Amino acid sequence: MVRLILCFSLAFLSCDIVRAEKPPNIVFVLADDLAQGDLGSYGQKLIQTPNLDRMAAEGTRYTQAYAGSSVCAPSRSSLMTGLHMGHCPVRGNYPLKTGSRFGAGQLPLPASTLTVAQLLKSSGYATACMGKWGMGQFDTTGSPHKKGFDHFFGYNGQAHAHSYFPTYLHDDESRIELPENKNDAKQVYADKLIQNNMLQWVGEQGSKPFFLFYATTLPHGKYEIDDLGIYAKYKEWSPKERAYAAMVTRLDSDMGQLFGLLKQMGIDQDTLVLFVGDNGSSFSPTSEIGKRFDQSMGGTLRGFKRSMYEGGLRQPAIARWPGKVPAGRVSDEPWAFWDFLPTAAELANVTLPSDTTFDGLSLVSFLKGGPAPTRDYFYWELHEREPKQAIRFGDWKAVRNRIGSPLELYNLESDASESHDVADQNPELIAKAAKLMNEARVENEHFPWRPKN
Repeated sequence: MVRLILCFSLAFLSCDIVRAEKPPNIVFVLADDLAQGDLGSYGQKLIQTPNLDRMAAEGTRYTQAYAGSSVCAPSRSSLMTGLHMGHCPVRGNYPLKTGSRFGAGQLPLPASTLTVAQLLKSSGYATACMGKWGMGQFDTTGSPHKKGFDHFFGYNGQAHAHSYFPTYLHDDESRIELPENKNDAKQVYADKLIQNNMLQWVGEQGSKPFFLFYATTLPHGKYEIDDLGIYAKYKEWSPKERAYAAMVTRLDSDMGQLFGLLKQMGIDQDTLVLFVGDNGSSFSPTSEIGKRFDQSMGGTLRGFKRSMYEGGLRQPAIARWPGKVPAGRVSDEPWAFWDFLPTAAELANVTLPSDTTFDGLSLVSFLKGGPAPTRDYFYWELHEREPKQAIRFGDWKAVRNRIGSPLELYNLESDASESHDVADQNPELIAKAAKLMNEARVENEHFPWRPKN
């Protein structure tokens, strides 16, 4: 009888072991300056994005996913650190403090700042970043290799990434010279090299879980591409319009190759893929590209890059994980970049350090079909020229466009286009917004709220 009970117990334990969920591979694809309205699944009619549209059909599309900020470096820093702009060490593309030793250069992530890559690597994940880093040169504390990445390939700095036909790229810390592009020859398209390196690295991963941060530069300017493809025939479009459309479709094709590789390797169902934009479009809704491709989605979203309005902060965002993330779901519930770190930690069964504070909340249950986590607010600030702020609490959104300016107030449920400032009618909500803004931030020496002249 004792033997029978023991055998039954061992069998039950073995069954539990078999059912234990293996930590998934995690792929975060970050598109550069892509607007929500650029993708077919969000209503785009002219630019073809069949692979991303299929991703949305096979996964979940989010209509109110928020970037960390409305420009590159702070948005990426928020994503990596789990901190919103009130606490993130990087709050603008360049430090504003007079006399900073970084001058006009990008501010690196400090040594004390923990990243999602460091957490996942500590849990046994292989880690890689391809594309644009922009959070610290190799000789600083913000080097990708000092922030948890085993491998890096692409552009280390933001300014360098403005060229799609550069004269060099970095493979880890080694320069890969591209003499074919010297003297403006434009023979080697950087995206092709970066994409190939990404596919090669993913293909080399075996049973070990991996974290891929694919920070593609598409479709950020310069607006240049090696093949216009189907858009070459649109002679009534400007050269920039044709190039931009081709770059978005090139990005879509790159995603199709990634999904094809995951299926070929037999790890498609073991991999969570998140596709998100890093900040709003580079183009005003009234610009030629903004109007041609209706990037504001019929006027739904106000503003663009560097703006605190929804068009600068709200991003295209799609999650796919077959069997885990519901297929065909469209969610209007908000989340933000700083939620990614605690989400990845929970997926990898990593305990967050008790001596470190993060602003994000895990989205694991939400990704799998549950409700979004509740929170008091979402907070942003941006330091370029004069600092600006925004805060969302519930359906209310308050915006301050410069130091000393009055707060604007919008109800996003009834006024997603932020067309009707109702601050004068709601003094109690303005007082609440101001109080939350003060509570949400700490002063930063490189990005002071009131910079000295």
